[in-house]
Amino acid sequence: MADAPKPTFPERFNIADYFLDDRIREGRGDRVAIEVGDQRWTYAQVQALSNRASFALRDRGIDLEDRVLLLLFDGVEFAASWFGILKAGAVFCMGNPLATEADFEHLLAYTRARAVIADASTLDRLGPALARHPRCRVRLIVGDAPEGPGLEPWQDALSAASDRTENADTSRDDVAGWLFTSGTTGKPKGAVHFHHDFAYSTECYPTQVLGLREDDVFLSVSRLFFGYATGTNLMFPFRVGAKAVFFPDKPTPERLIATIEKHRVTVLSNVPAMIRQMVDHPDADTADLSSLRMCLSAGEALPPPLDARWRARGWCEILDGIGSAELFHIYISNAPGDVKPGSLGRLVPGYEAKICGPDGDPLPDGEIGRLWVRGDSAALCYFGDQDKSKSTFVGGDWVVSADLFRRDAEGYFWYSGRGDDILKVRGMFVSPLEIEDCLSTHPAVKECAVVGAVDEEGMSVPKAVVVLREGHLGDDAMTAALQEHTKARLTRYKFPRIVRYVEALPRNDRGKVLRRELENV
Repeated sequence: MADAPKPTFPERFNIADYFLDDRIREGRGDRVAIEVGDQRWTYAQVQALSNRASFALRDRGIDLEDRVLLLLFDGVEFAASWFGILKAGAVFCMGNPLATEADFEHLLAYTRARAVIADASTLDRLGPALARHPRCRVRLIVGDAPEGPGLEPWQDALSAASDRTENADTSRDDVAGWLFTSGTTGKPKGAVHFHHDFAYSTECYPTQVLGLREDDVFLSVSRLFFGYATGTNLMFPFRVGAKAVFFPDKPTPERLIATIEKHRVTVLSNVPAMIRQMVDHPDADTADLSSLRMCLSAGEALPPPLDARWRARGWCEILDGIGSAELFHIYISNAPGDVKPGSLGRLVPGYEAKICGPDGDPLPDGEIGRLWVRGDSAALCYFGDQDKSKSTFVGGDWVVSADLFRRDAEGYFWYSGRGDDILKVRGMFVSPLEIEDCLSTHPAVKECAVVGAVDEEGMSVPKAVVVLREGHLGDDAMTAALQEHTKARLTRYKFPRIVRYVEALPRNDRGKVLRRELENV
């Protein structure tokens, strides 16, 4: 992936104009932008709805830099509200509409949102939290909402608004949105991003690596309130004038397969947990996924055996990559026709990376160290956490990741786990992913995770937490078989001294394994 000139943007810049209004000026207003089931909206219709949303927010006093909390399921209401917030010059903050009252309480307090646009189904949890946050005085509700203090139907607000409005005169360096970190330990932090951050990443990854096209049809497993999906299933298709397919329901293998077949999806944004479910599903034998030309994977490392099982069905390439809230999206990725299973690929054009030791000095190829990345989509800071910001955003442009990697001589990056997940066995560092990938090749193992533990002698050892396939028992004989399986394939000291069996691995709402919860299994 050779570097093209790094993208630049004018000083006065608004990403609603860049992602949406530009398509109208290009003459693509009549193209279908969004499909939800059998309903369709063109680019011109999405623009009109977004203008109305912007007008409604500004008419209610929302102004430049005010934060607006989105708590919506995937649908045209999400897209129109998201663009409307940006057109008003406000700042989007996106949360999970299935979250708890305590989560909503935290989001309202942390973001200090002046407005919320929420699905009506959230009100049993959101209502009590809003009662404690009068600062959030604009409360637009999508769907059938009961009467309540300050609640206003989203549809009524937009119906009374004009569909002709000027975008706020924002700068490329004005704040556009917050992206929340995964929150595998503690509360998620808001990475504060400028308008140009999102456009920069879009000009680098989907344009130069994926080669997205106007005739592509997009679908995402992750929901739109995750930055991963906001990129792959909203920003990226809108950048090229393509079609995004939304569905508000929980993703399931059968629902995904049916949606791909119905809409002839070409670009699927996926995660390893769902890739495994799709491969294992009974419908997989007869599924017609021939329309797919690429499947993206992110969130956690894709085990090579799982990749091989997907490809053995004759399905498209999986392009595994890594991104982060701190840099908005993917900065290292496999590319079409250039996939090295087990690796996360090579640098996306427009980004630089180095593998560093504890002192921050670069390490030679082949050695494991912390990943440092830089590119012009890096966030300004974590809101309200100066100490963490200083340790993550270093030297004005480097982002110091919590992830450990090694780079090979050909420039491919190999994930070794998070810095606090790496194991030390008999004085030597061991990547839990290496053990997990090995265990995953055993026919009885559906999925697994490896964490550190202390044995009866007080020694640090690998512990495997395993989900078995149907028909297999988690007994002493299975434990011995799994241990022998790893001994035969890895350096002997790496085999899991402790094996535990569970029905399912605990995951957060982004699909990442909550390893801390496995320590006491």
